[in-house]
Amino acid sequence: MNPVTAYLNTPLGLLALTGSEAGLSAVTFLNDATETATAAAAVPECLREAHRQLQAYFGRELREFSLTYAPAFGTDFQRQVWQAMLGITYGRTASYLDVAKLLNNPKSVRAVGAANGQNPLAIVCPCHRIIGADGSLTGYAGGMHRKKWLLEFEQPTRQGGLF
Repeated sequence: MNPVTAYLNTPLGLLALTGSEAGLSAVTFLNDATETATAAAAVPECLREAHRQLQAYFGRELREFSLTYAPAFGTDFQRQVWQAMLGITYGRTASYLDVAKLLNNPKSVRAVGAANGQNPLAIVCPCHRIIGADGSLTGYAGGMHRKKWLLEFEQPTRQGGLF
């Protein structure tokens, strides 16, 4: 099964979706504006659902992804971290320590941080929802401006005063 790629224009720039019949293996932000021409290409059958769900996410119509994932790389520990991150729901955040505790290994905070940085599935495996224990924004492979945007995007709308 050779991987194929589809592209999606988003408010954060162009995303490349890579996968095969086995599942989605990568969602990557592309920083090269010259690649936008490829976004109009047909979406391969095996990526249509991922493409549709990401469109729905950015359209505020979807909060939880239901996809089959097949990352092309990752140690057992990294995959455990990525799996744990799937439990951090829309509009919520967690710290590296929170994830380490979920894995019953609170001393693995630094390793959790490293695994988070290697996450191949931007947005769908929500590493953008990982923040510092003190509530501060921490690194994000897609860029801090994107992390900030995603976290603000996922916050519930606050109703102003009626009077």
